[in-house]
Amino acid sequence: MPNYDNLGDACEDTECFCAVKPSQKAAPQGTAPQGQEPQGQAPQGQAPSNNGLTDIDILNFALTAEHLESAFYAQGFAKFPAAQFKAAGLTDGDVQALQSIGNSESTHVSALLSAIASQGAEPVQPCTYQFNFTDPKAMIATARTLEAVGLSAYLGAAPLIQSRDVLNAATTIATIEARHQTLVRVASGAVPVPASFDTPLGPRAVFTLASSFIQSCPQGSNLNIAPFPPIQFTTPAPGAGTQQGNFLVSASPCLLSRPSSNFASCGGNQFSTLANGNCQVPQNLVGEVFVLVTNQQSVTDGAVIAG
Repeated sequence: MPNYDNLGDACEDTECFCAVKPSQKAAPQGTAPQGQEPQGQAPQGQAPSNNGLTDIDILNFALTAEHLESAFYAQGFAKFPAAQFKAAGLTDGDVQALQSIGNSESTHVSALLSAIASQGAEPVQPCTYQFNFTDPKAMIATARTLEAVGLSAYLGAAPLIQSRDVLNAATTIATIEARHQTLVRVASGAVPVPASFDTPLGPRAVFTLASSFIQSCPQGSNLNIAPFPPIQFTTPAPGAGTQQGNFLVSASPCLLSRPSSNFASCGGNQFSTLANGNCQVPQNLVGEVFVLVTNQQSVTDGAVIAG
């Protein structure tokens, strides 16, 4: 992948597109660097999938996400007592539901640790995280992002899994992640089920989002996945917000070439023309929305320039 400084060169001779995703930090220590394709060998007896990831890679990828989510809820509830959540407008039932989510994330960690160890492989260890908690409402808003990305991660990884047993383990977790997302949306005051379909995301797109919360990872626990270079969008008018029909402005040189935008949401991918760095948010976007800069009308890893 090109780095942020040469995105303009990457788009000079080709059309560019985008799919909506928040801007991210650089890759945390211990992960594959941007601009370098991750390399790795399959464990003995394990054939790599068509994108170079083995089932063990995917299980460790899932474990990385579950480590992050488990730590998020543990740190959040350690910092904010139940009374503060109730003061923010949550009911006793809402608080208990959020606590149960944290417990099940911890259970997912244990299950994945066992699954990876049973294959004779080494599970990744927890990283050091930075969630920037400010108050219970901000924690719930972050939880909404994490649960949406977590569900999209399982949906995107499922087609890459070769083993039926591994696929079964992943899908049994994915259905619980969907319940988590619904509970968190209710707690945040959002529509519980915003669309009839969810949005799958590939491993690199998911790791790009997750890496914004990761400060560093233990040596030897790096994933065979590299995050995409980051992009950042703003609105022309301060405080205008990211609303359908509004324009977004990107500082990326790529978007100053001959670009278009792809907005990925639960309603499917939508492409919108970019001119002079301006990208209009299309209509009929539902649920969580992700943005990627791509060199074709596709959101596959090979087409993504930044995200």
